[in-house]
Amino acid sequence: MTDTPRQIPVTQLPDNAAVTCSTCAACCCQLEVMLITDTGVPERFIETDDWGGSVMARLDDGWCAALDRDTMLCTIYENRPLICREFEMGEADCLEERRGIAGAYERGMA
Repeated sequence: MTDTPRQIPVTQLPDNAAVTCSTCAACCCQLEVMLITDTGVPERFIETDDWGGSVMARLDDGWCAALDRDTMLCTIYENRPLICREFEMGEADCLEERRGIAGAYERGMA
């Protein structure tokens, strides 16, 4: 039986909105995540990339396989990769990803 990826609803992300747990939208969960340290990520969430490196698995929809699609929260938060731990909510990189994903939604609807 093949799991069909669920569509994640598009949420407009205002440029000036404060980023909180309730307004996060998990934009960073569409980025490629290289595993460079052992944090205890379960094997079922690890894939090997084209160059032989370990990366977080992503489903056909492009979102991280460890992301709960109902809550938009990480299902392995306590064991998340180092880069996820360092990617701070509301910081410059986070805000840049939010702007980028909003642009992707606009392009996809054109």
